[in-house]
Amino acid sequence: MGRTNPTFRNVLRGLEDEWQEYRRALRHQDQEHFDQLLTYARDHADAGGQLNHVEPMYPVLFSIALEQEIRLAALEEHVRALETETEDTDSDSA
Repeated sequence: MGRTNPTFRNVLRGLEDEWQEYRRALRHQDQEHFDQLLTYARDHADAGGQLNHVEPMYPVLFSIALEQEIRLAALEEHVRALETETEDTDSDSA
């Protein structure tokens, strides 16, 4: 028996095709960021497929937001580590 719905990865490829004109209209440096957003969506395609939402843009956008949240948390942790390192260096020199 065949699937009644296309796989989420196929739906995502279709969305990428639909957005190609938009991508081409972006500045070159912005195209790289656009491509990265789509990479985030592909990285979470398994979870998006589990949702099987009627509007595929919702899991795409949520996947992008999730990946950005992960990156933000990592950056915040890095800043905290640098601040701690700076505080330790300042207290050693005092």
